[in-house]
Amino acid sequence: MTQAPPIVELHPWLQTPPGRYLLDWEQAVLDRAVADVFGFHALQLGRPELDALQANRMPHRWLALDIDDDAGAVLAPSFGADDQAPRGVALHCDFDALPFPNQSLDLVVLPHTLELARDPHHALREVERVLVPEGRVVIVGFNPASLWGLRQRWGRMCMRLGFGSLFLPRTGDFLGYWRLRDWLRLLSFEVESARFGCYRPALRSQRWIDRFAWIEPVGERWWPVLGSVYFLSAVKRVRGMRLLGLARTKNAKPRATPAVATNKHKEAN
Repeated sequence: MTQAPPIVELHPWLQTPPGRYLLDWEQAVLDRAVADVFGFHALQLGRPELDALQANRMPHRWLALDIDDDAGAVLAPSFGADDQAPRGVALHCDFDALPFPNQSLDLVVLPHTLELARDPHHALREVERVLVPEGRVVIVGFNPASLWGLRQRWGRMCMRLGFGSLFLPRTGDFLGYWRLRDWLRLLSFEVESARFGCYRPALRSQRWIDRFAWIEPVGERWWPVLGSVYFLSAVKRVRGMRLLGLARTKNAKPRATPAVATNKHKEAN
C-alpha cells in the first residue's frame, strides 16, 4: 500500500517541483509589475522565497515577515534593498498592525500574504492606510477556481473520510479573485491590471510538469481565468483629489483678450 505524502506547510512546499514552477511564474510577473513603479519606499509582506522587489528601483525597499513566520531564517541572505547593503529581513511585525505611519509607502507587495493572514480584510485595510495616494498594491494568490483548487477540495473531502492527501499546503485559505476585487473596490482601490497563470495540472513530478508545458499558451487563450494562481495590481485612489500646478494650468480655458475698437471713418479722412 502506497503511503500518502505528508502534509507540509507553504515554505517547504515551495521547494517541491510544483512549488518551484509556481515561484518561477510569480517572479517573472512581479518583476514586470514593479519595474516601472516609482517612489521612495516599497515593502514586501511575507514570502522570502520571492524577491518581489528586485526589479524595482526605489531607494528604500524592505522585506517584512509575520511575527510567527520563521521561514526567513534560512532565506534571508538572498534578499536585500541593494547590492551594497547587507541583505536580510528588515523587520518582523503583525500584518494586522503595520509599524508605518499613515500614507508613508509608495508600493506594497503581498505574495500569498492575505491567504495566510489571521484577518485578510483587516490586513488589506492596513495596506490601504500606509499607502500614499496613488500608491500601488500588488497581490498574488492561489485561485480556487482552477485545477489546483479542485484538487485541493478533493483532497480535503478524502481526508475527512480517512484517506488521500492535500496537494497544496493546508495553511491558510484560498481568497477568490472576484471577492478580492470587491474588497479592493470598497477600500477605494482601482484595479489596473490582472492576469492568471500556472495552467498545468496538479502534478508532483518535475518530469510530468515539464511534459505539460504545452498547456500554458492553450490555457491563456481558451480559459484565462482558470489559472492556478492570479496576479493583481491596484492603485489607491483618494476621493476629492485635484491636480494642481502645470496640469491645472494646461486644462484652463484661454481667457478672452480685449479687442481694440477703431473708427474707420476718421481714419479714412
